Amino acid sequence: MAKGMTYLKKDDQVEVTAGKDKGRVGKVLQVFPDKERALVERINMIKRHTKPTEMNQQGQIVNREATIHVSNLQLICPECTKTGKVGKKFLEDGTKVRFCKSCGESIESK
Repeated sequence: MAKGMTYLKKDDQVEVTAGKDKGRVGKVLQVFPDKERALVERINMIKRHTKPTEMNQQGQIVNREATIHVSNLQLICPECTKTGKVGKKFLEDGTKVRFCKSCGESIESK
């Protein structure tokens, strides 16, 4: 895959294939194609230490998601509910869509 390209989009269901969260499923919150990373809900949680500010008088430790590389994520097909490879094709009207190579159905969110 070329730098800056990814097959993932916001609100896709993905499964983690490597790392400490291997096997877990989550929803993509944000994609960073230039860095080839994605932010996935409740995956790769880190502790962020914040300093006291005017609004927040006390400092605290906040749990939040960190980005994960897209090579460690695999898209879950909404039709066959399996993880698999993703292909791209053009429809008759000229629109480009992603499709599941296992079942052949379109993956595009409705």
